[in-house]
Amino acid sequence: MKRLAILTSGGDCSGMNAVIRAAARTAISKDVEMIGYRKGFAGLLKNDYIHLDTRSVSGVLQRGGTFLQSARSQEFRTEEGRKTALDNLLRERVEGLIVIGGDGSLNGALALDRMGFPVIGIPASIDNDIPYTDMALGVDTALNNIIYAVDCIKDTASSHDRAFIVEVMGRNSGYLASTSAIATGAEFAIVPEAELDLSEMCHQLRRRYDEGRTNALIIMAEGAGHAQEIADSIKDCAGFETRVTVLGHYQRGGAPTVFDRLLGSRFGRKSVDLLLAGTKGVMVGLSANSLTTTLLEMVVLGGQKKLTDDLLRMADILGI
Repeated sequence: MKRLAILTSGGDCSGMNAVIRAAARTAISKDVEMIGYRKGFAGLLKNDYIHLDTRSVSGVLQRGGTFLQSARSQEFRTEEGRKTALDNLLRERVEGLIVIGGDGSLNGALALDRMGFPVIGIPASIDNDIPYTDMALGVDTALNNIIYAVDCIKDTASSHDRAFIVEVMGRNSGYLASTSAIATGAEFAIVPEAELDLSEMCHQLRRRYDEGRTNALIIMAEGAGHAQEIADSIKDCAGFETRVTVLGHYQRGGAPTVFDRLLGSRFGRKSVDLLLAGTKGVMVGLSANSLTTTLLEMVVLGGQKKLTDDLLRMADILGI
């Protein structure tokens, strides 16, 4: 192979730039040209790309998000759109493609693989809901952002005898909520994977109040319910003045942590090595700190990674 391409698709996350940088520099070290498509599959359809050399990827390691930018493409979901994408790759003499993103992006990578084009997928999702990898790119940075914010909120909760519900990302996954609840000492984690017993939570909060613990912290995944409705119920049944803080896109950005910089660099280097060795149609993952490969078809058809019961139990026990 003499020319490879890379793109970032779907929701952005910190660490994507580390992948791009490592992939480009690894390719260059092997006398292989690397191009980067702007705005994901949308850029691929428009044939909008830049040449990636050592200068263009310099100074990006510490930046959050993706300097190639990202977008979602409805057109790529169509057969005609995918054919246009393949035609553009072949016209530009691209011989292999690296796709960085979540489940939708990996679906797109699988579609190109089924059309016979060499593709490697990189898992990037702050929800950590992609199967066959212990950690996806961006998760660690998002958790550190959440913990910093929650620690600040906890100071206010203790100063004013209040309960706070902090809503974090996680439409279908409670990984961020449960993990950050453990790491911040929150009293409760509300996640989509477990049914909320609101009356029991109010009972526990009331018991805490009677014991002299007059503030509480609740971490809630966005897909687990309506935060303001739960806050109103807590105020009515437990007597706590309750506030809601929605962290939103704050969680996604910021300088990547050391873990995400290293993980992204390892993913980027490995993806190029795999393509040059003739491996295609796989996702690079992390298992017990070792890099693994899993067929894209298994990743896509395997469904969302499930939150472990042990993590949920730990959040419950440590919140007592």
